[in-house]
Amino acid sequence: MGDQVARADEFEKKAEKKLSGWGIFGSKFEDAADLFDKAANSYKLAKSWDKAGATYVKLANCHLKLDSKHEAAQAYVDAAHCYKKTSTSEAISCLVQAVEMFCDIGRISMAARYNKEIAELYESEANIEKSIEFYEKAADFFQGEEVTTSANQCKQKVAQFAAQLEQYPKAIEIYEEIARHSLSNNLLKYGVKGHLLNAGICHLCKGDVVAITNALEKYQDLDPTFSGTREYRLLAVCYIQDYFLMFNDFAFRSQDLASAIDEEDITKFTDVVKEFDSMTQLDSWKTTLLLRVKEKLKAKELEEDDLT
Repeated sequence: MGDQVARADEFEKKAEKKLSGWGIFGSKFEDAADLFDKAANSYKLAKSWDKAGATYVKLANCHLKLDSKHEAAQAYVDAAHCYKKTSTSEAISCLVQAVEMFCDIGRISMAARYNKEIAELYESEANIEKSIEFYEKAADFFQGEEVTTSANQCKQKVAQFAAQLEQYPKAIEIYEEIARHSLSNNLLKYGVKGHLLNAGICHLCKGDVVAITNALEKYQDLDPTFSGTREYRLLAVCYIQDYFLMFNDFAFRSQDLASAIDEEDITKFTDVVKEFDSMTQLDSWKTTLLLRVKEKLKAKELEEDDLT
């Protein structure tokens, strides 16, 4: 590794000398760019990530002098990938520069890709608000390029984080929009029930039984097959009494979440969630939101106990 650092230092010195000297217009920047590229690669081999990142930024500046924005943008991306090892903020800064340049030259799909990467970096730092901002930008760009699957992935992240921040109407709108658009795509159609379940759970978090009743009617109109799914049965508003459902030739007792909320019955709510989870495992996001609903039920129960 020491040899690689020494080689990198030598390449970098030669590049700096080229830039400070005289030369035919443009040629010194081309020569310096070649040397900075070699230096950055050697720093990478030595795992000297900060130096590699800084050298790629110098390479980007040379490309900008040569009016080669695509190469400059790629150099900023390379710098970001080095800085990711040591400094998230520096990596984000470089990717922002790259996105601006890709936009300038009309490479929107590349801009979308790196907006998504910025969002992921903010997510890794638990900066949810900034992560939402860049996932939304990425989704818009992917949508404009008709890369539907990637656009939906970014939108789902926005909805997921919006719900975490208790921005339930925003999350509901996104999940319902994705479900609606997915129905016309044979590859995406299977995921519709999951999107509608997510939207329904967000309705439950709002604690408005009437709203979820209306939503479920809308979901049935949107996708008539939804009423036959476990996801629907988890959410469905029905008469308060118990009822039986059949799956895979065996019966189990099921009570719906909406009626549990309507009755403020914590035990019923817990049983319904457990039954669903035993057949279709709930992910951490759904579990977190359903725990919020349960806590609200507990708070209402305590409030009523205080009044009696």
